[in-house]
Amino acid sequence: MTAGPAGLVVAHLSDLHLGAHDPEAAESVIADVAAARPTLTVVTGDCTMRARTGEFRQARGLLDRLPGRRLVVLGNHDVPLISVQRLVAPYRRYRRLAEPDLEPVVRLPGLAAFGLPTAPAWRWKSGRVSRRQCDAVGTVLGAAPVDDIRLLAVHHPPSATGLATMVGRRHLLTALAAARVDLVLAGHTHVPAAGPVRLPGSAHRPIEVVAGTATSRRLRGVGRSWTVIRVDAELITIEERHQDASGWCTGPVRRWERSR
Repeated sequence: MTAGPAGLVVAHLSDLHLGAHDPEAAESVIADVAAARPTLTVVTGDCTMRARTGEFRQARGLLDRLPGRRLVVLGNHDVPLISVQRLVAPYRRYRRLAEPDLEPVVRLPGLAAFGLPTAPAWRWKSGRVSRRQCDAVGTVLGAAPVDDIRLLAVHHPPSATGLATMVGRRHLLTALAAARVDLVLAGHTHVPAAGPVRLPGSAHRPIEVVAGTATSRRLRGVGRSWTVIRVDAELITIEERHQDASGWCTGPVRRWERSR
């Protein structure tokens, strides 16, 4: 089986938390992402800290400077916390100032990408996907050309277990298998991670990539980071980019064979 275009590059950022961010990191990460020359830049939610209008404007300014085509999904911090706005129009600011489509689709040569919101307004922190959303994974990604990379972007990691288990997870994993999704991009934890996801009843193994926080001051035992994903005919390569005192540098690099 052949693959899509050689040298496909995806830049994956998450949990920017504009409003509780480090300005130097927010400025410097733009150039670091640009240096990777991504085909697609994906931001998996929590663009803001408290979904305030000023924070969304800051986020919009950063998003507009990121290179390549962009796909942005909603995070739980992109919904107003405690306000009438959360009840009557929870996504209005996000849709007006960050991303108008709650379920964005990007199609490029060799790549089909789909974003799902996993932070409904009536849940405070943990994730949820509906049966309709799971069906949409099949409709959008399952219909992609056979050799395309199929990418799903969500905020909450589907692999999470325990109290962090996503409601609807079983149906989502079934949809990932049926659509033969190659990459699942997520955030939320602020801790970078990557690895294959076991799908019930299927030998297919998508790679789940969790990006750390690229710009937030809310660190959880690790520094700021973002992730570069490179795909060729045989391999998916995941490179973490970490910020240290001298700037952005290469962190762990992992490789997996593409699941057929």
